[in-house]
Order: sequence, then C-alpha cells, then structure tokens
Amino acid sequence: MTGNIIARRYARALFSLGKKAGSEELKAFGKELDALAGVIKSTPELGKIFRNPIISIDEKKAVLASLLDKGQVSAIFRNFCNLLADKDRLSTIPEIQAFYNVLLDADQGVVRGELITAIKLPKAKCDKVKSQLEKQAGQKLFLSFSTDKSILGGVVLKVGDKVLDASLRAQLGILKENIKRGE
Repeated sequence: MTGNIIARRYARALFSLGKKAGSEELKAFGKELDALAGVIKSTPELGKIFRNPIISIDEKKAVLASLLDKGQVSAIFRNFCNLLADKDRLSTIPEIQAFYNVLLDADQGVVRGELITAIKLPKAKCDKVKSQLEKQAGQKLFLSFSTDKSILGGVVLKVGDKVLDASLRAQLGILKENIKRGE
C-alpha cells in the first residue's frame, strides 16, 4: 500500500514537470518511463538489484546510468531517475509508470478497456464493437481483446474501474443463486 502511494506521488511529480514543459515532453516522459519500466519488468535481476538494501545507492546509480545511456533520455527524466535512486525508490518505477499512464490517459481524454470473449472475434467485429463503445462513451477508447473459454459465451467488458459481465457463466451463476433461494 505504501509503495502505491509513493509511486503515485512520483508519477504526479513527473507528470507536473511534463505539463509545464509542454505536451510533447509529457508524451516523451511517458515513452521514456515505459521503456525503463519495460526493461525492469523483463529483467527480474534488475528489479532485485534495485530492491536489494545491501547494494549501495552509488552502485544502483551506476546500473541506472548504464540503462539510461543505452536509450536517449531527456535531462529532466535523467534527473528524475537520479532522484529516485537517491531516495532508494528505483524499485517503484513499474508502479510509477502505470500511474503515469493513467494520468496521461485522463489528460488526453482516453479510456482503456478490455473485452473478453469465449472465442476470438474477427478483426471487423472488433473494430465495430470498438467504434460503438467509443460512440457511447463519447471518448477515445483503447480496447484490448482477449479470450477466456471459461466464460462459456457472451462478453465481459472492463473499462476503467467498471466491469460489465454479460457472460453465460455469470448468467448461470445468477440462475443457480435464484434456484437456491427458491425464486
């Protein structure tokens, strides 16, 4: 819980810097943060190094500097990462990245969602569903599509913090509860 609060604070701070610098910088910080978080997520040893209290901050900064040197990052982002290293918060970069993306989406009027079906939908159907949902929401929607055979049929739509479960599994569960209660 504490890590989440800390990550949110740092994400807001970086977002604030990006807003002051302009929309291009705001997006650039997001891309730089995505790249760094992606490297940390894909290399578990790196996460262990950043979490390990035995490894000194200077050693962590050296590892961070080598990572940042491989990608062309802005001076502000480099300073932000060095601040994280000084405060021993490098392990929170993936959480910072996740919340930064939430802030960026909200600023740009974008909503992210996921549509889960029992079978894979054709591309044309996916595009049609996405356009209808964008029209209903009145916002730009980034919708990912996935399959889950356990829902049996229907769809489960997750947009933001809302979930619409119109799956056959859910309907059968409701029917089962009604039968148990004698309705």
